Amino acid sequence: MNVQDRWPKPFETMVVMGESTVQGGPWLDRTEDRWTDVLVRLINACQEKPVTYHNKGIGANAISPRSPGYANSAKPSALERYRDDVIALKPDLFILCYGLNDMRAGMNVEEFRSDMQTIIRDVQEDCCPLTVLTTIYHMTGFRSFPPYDKGGIRQTQVYNEVIRQLAEDHGCLLADVWDAQGLADWLINPDGVHANVVGNLIIAHRVFETLARYCSGLTVTAHAHDAETAWGKGVIPRRAAWGDPYTTAWGA
Repeated sequence: MNVQDRWPKPFETMVVMGESTVQGGPWLDRTEDRWTDVLVRLINACQEKPVTYHNKGIGANAISPRSPGYANSAKPSALERYRDDVIALKPDLFILCYGLNDMRAGMNVEEFRSDMQTIIRDVQEDCCPLTVLTTIYHMTGFRSFPPYDKGGIRQTQVYNEVIRQLAEDHGCLLADVWDAQGLADWLINPDGVHANVVGNLIIAHRVFETLARYCSGLTVTAHAHDAETAWGKGVIPRRAAWGDPYTTAWGA
């Protein structure tokens, strides 16, 4: 078995914590076009019971008070609110999406790493959820919206490497949405910061792809259905007879 099964049961409660890219805003016509809402629909298409979904995005949010953009940010910061907005909800799926505003404000990347690490560790210790980190999204308006005008592609790549390291160090899944967007400027709203409706689809599908690859729980309903179809009832005994039996013991 080449892939480790990280979550063998359906998800019950999902919390997505992040900035405006999570919360959504007037750059999208409908809240259901947010990538988080698209992701929920994808998960619920797989599960017999829908996941309870909490969107904990705040536009213009910072990771912590030591982010240079904090004075101009919408508050409370992630470090000031994660206990109420995440731990209190007891998620079994936690998606943490930070770095875009802090990178754009010129935050020291090691301070960002430390603040993210605090949130990840505390949530994992209290709730034991499957934790997913997203890389920073592609954007184009790096000289717009001061004081969020200190970033660039190079700084994004530095931040994304830190996010990759955090995922590896703390056993999180990494949904590389930066890679999924592929520097395609046509996926970005004219504001230069937020993904347009198509970009949101790309982001949602990358996060879902990451979950589906490592979480067999998303396929429980599919496997139960397939085993009861005419095709399944015919092919499963034949495989057993060939000495190649069908099994859902993925780790065996």
